[in-house]
Amino acid sequence: MINLMRYKYVFFIISLLAIIPGCYFFARYGLRLSIDFTGGSLLEIQNSNIKTSADIEKVKTMFKNDKLELAAVQNSGAGTYLFRAKEIKTEEKTKIMTQIESNFGPTAELRFENVGPVIGKELTMKALQSIVLASVAIVIYIAYAFREIPKPYSPWKFGIAAVVALIHDVLVVVGVFAALGHFVGVEVDALFVTAILTVIGFSVHDTIVVFDRIRENLRRTAGKTDFTQVVNDSLVQTLARSLNTSITVLLMLFALILFGGETIRWFIVALFVGVFSGTYSSIFNAAPLLVLWEERKSK
Repeated sequence: MINLMRYKYVFFIISLLAIIPGCYFFARYGLRLSIDFTGGSLLEIQNSNIKTSADIEKVKTMFKNDKLELAAVQNSGAGTYLFRAKEIKTEEKTKIMTQIESNFGPTAELRFENVGPVIGKELTMKALQSIVLASVAIVIYIAYAFREIPKPYSPWKFGIAAVVALIHDVLVVVGVFAALGHFVGVEVDALFVTAILTVIGFSVHDTIVVFDRIRENLRRTAGKTDFTQVVNDSLVQTLARSLNTSITVLLMLFALILFGGETIRWFIVALFVGVFSGTYSSIFNAAPLLVLWEERKSK
């Protein structure tokens, strides 16, 4: 049988190599926030000549040429389009309307207004607080669910190890998007928050699958087998299931990245990175952390 625990320090080093660059970009440059966080302008127009995706791209190019940061374009009806952008001044709006009319004919301005951020500082803080409370609740729940684990092993260690793996996955996603924001100009919006919460759920679920097998094997061996060996056997037994499940999800997400459209592309990228990281951390971080913890205790 494969001895995965022999390489536990290698797994931790790989995790650090994945986290440290992202933490550097996040600390140095932060995340590039969209108007969902910063606020901006809404411009709604009606023009029946704007029909195809090529027409939309042409309008986007007009915004870009005028150095206006366009966040999203939404088709709100027949020939009606809603543009969300960083703050647009009145003269800039007049200029862009003139360009649209010169390329696509008469254009009606239905709405033009400045809006506040969809996700304000207060809501952001509440989201962070919710994540912290959820992490504490996860530790308590796993400790309760694993309360009958054979002594001398502590159920609290299982909960803490699961949260450490969860934090690893969040840091990986945030770090990747900090780098993408700096090099490619990718902005994070409300969907990014949704992706982070989804990754947290996936990470905990995958970790519990591994931990549950460890618990079953500890009961079966009744202390006759070394803890490190029990964990290694449990990982090997669940490895195929974890990888098959995750690969299926990753293939679906990859297809969505290619064909899902620009609107949700970066949301799917965040999920892809998070699911990949969650699979790795559940197998190669959470369980080896338990082994390392027990080894230090015995010493």
